[in-house]
Amino acid sequence: MDNFHFDYVIIGAGLSGLYSAYLASKYGTVALITKTTIEISNSYLAQGGIAAALGEDDSPELHFEDTIKAGAGLCNKEAVNILVVEGRERVKELINLGMQFDKDNNEISFGLEGGHSRKRVLHASGDATGREVVNFILKFIYDNNRIKIFENTLIYKLIIKNNECSGVYAYNHIDNKSFIVTGNVTILATGGASAIYSNTTNPHTSIGEGLYLAYDAGAIIESMEFIQFHPTTFYTGTDETFLISEALRGEGAILVNSNGERFLLEKNLTELDTRDIVSEAIFEELKKTGESKVYLKLDHLDKNKIKNRFSYIYQEALKYGIDITKDLVPVTPAAHYMVGGIKTGVNAETNIFRLYAVGEVASTGVHGANRLASNSLLECLVFSKRAIDHSLNVIKKNADRFFQQTHPEFRIDNNMKEYFIEVRNKIAKLLWNNVGILRNKNDLMIALNEIDNISNNFLHDDSEYYSSRIISLINVARMITLSALLREESRGCHKRIDYPSTNDRFKQVIILQKNKEPEFVPLL
Repeated sequence: MDNFHFDYVIIGAGLSGLYSAYLASKYGTVALITKTTIEISNSYLAQGGIAAALGEDDSPELHFEDTIKAGAGLCNKEAVNILVVEGRERVKELINLGMQFDKDNNEISFGLEGGHSRKRVLHASGDATGREVVNFILKFIYDNNRIKIFENTLIYKLIIKNNECSGVYAYNHIDNKSFIVTGNVTILATGGASAIYSNTTNPHTSIGEGLYLAYDAGAIIESMEFIQFHPTTFYTGTDETFLISEALRGEGAILVNSNGERFLLEKNLTELDTRDIVSEAIFEELKKTGESKVYLKLDHLDKNKIKNRFSYIYQEALKYGIDITKDLVPVTPAAHYMVGGIKTGVNAETNIFRLYAVGEVASTGVHGANRLASNSLLECLVFSKRAIDHSLNVIKKNADRFFQQTHPEFRIDNNMKEYFIEVRNKIAKLLWNNVGILRNKNDLMIALNEIDNISNNFLHDDSEYYSSRIISLINVARMITLSALLREESRGCHKRIDYPSTNDRFKQVIILQKNKEPEFVPLL
């Protein structure tokens, strides 16, 4: 098995992975590994923008308060303070590097999104902020002789000895080749797991495999019950969908039912309440009416502004015969963001030495029980920078770089492909139906039992491509479901109809670790 060595091994090519690679290349050699191609990630698809308190009427203190409020009592206040204070500096650095955000009259244009008390969301090319920022950082990645990119490469196991990580086992499924990549520092930037649900805004690759890698290696996982559902994704009647940015509602779009009624007003809500509240209200409206969708209404807004500001959404909707400037836009909620993840400190460090986690796969505590809109890209910048800064002390310590572990070479059995698809679809529908926007004990127990049945009837083989992916799916689904069952209250984006109130007894986070019982841990 071939062995490559780098100072940094970075897994994932979203904004956190790319930004980490760019910063790390200043201090050493970098392996940047992605299981698909470098352009596919949640960051690339992010529409809303980056939240940062840069406006004249804004401040980090106000951004802090909005983030804490959205987090429903479970935010790590130290981490939130770092996010809002250092976030401004990271965004300014991007601008100084040449990143172009949209402007009005030569001044940065700020958008308003749900849960924000000020217009503070920077955007680029209207509703294509993620794509623009990713492409901007890629300029510093391509042709950088310190960075080697490995595409179409699945990481199937972390190399761990004495609670220390020294690299990864990798498999290129195009070349059908296994190899080892060792490093002084390993950074997981693998994104979230919301594509494990049948209705999702995420690319099909976002099913939590990086999360399972860390769990299998002994890392602590926390807050997996908190899956954020985005209120407005385009309804097509099939599994195909795309995000309808919250920024549209920030510009004045309103939600109506099939009778043209603003049903949110009946609940004393607005279109700019936090995502959990709006998603729940839509879900309840659909349940009450028996409809499959509600609608966004924009025909009262400036048509040219909407076309320019939301050009991607405008063009995508036209493919389905909908002109968003004059037609009602059919929308429905979908799984969007994994709030919890690999537990880290404020420097993105995990409980495993030399292993860091950044971006959506990490749980720094900044989001608590529910993420404030457009804080995710900001989190990528802030904690990737802190990870690299912290790693400079780690990287100087000699790593036992080439210690050997007995592990068979990876392989692919194409006969397993159909079974993988079958299991994936079964779990996706199970989670959507039983571990979705509104949950209860009976549905969660059914889901947990079904997940265990799938696991018990499956011949585990972690050295085969499709089998290893099934193992990951099963474990991630189980973590989400078990955590949702244990939290007997409603808080943030976790809603229990059998426990509809928030209970101070649960002002704690749930942590999971391999071969250990789940544990409630009080906030620091």
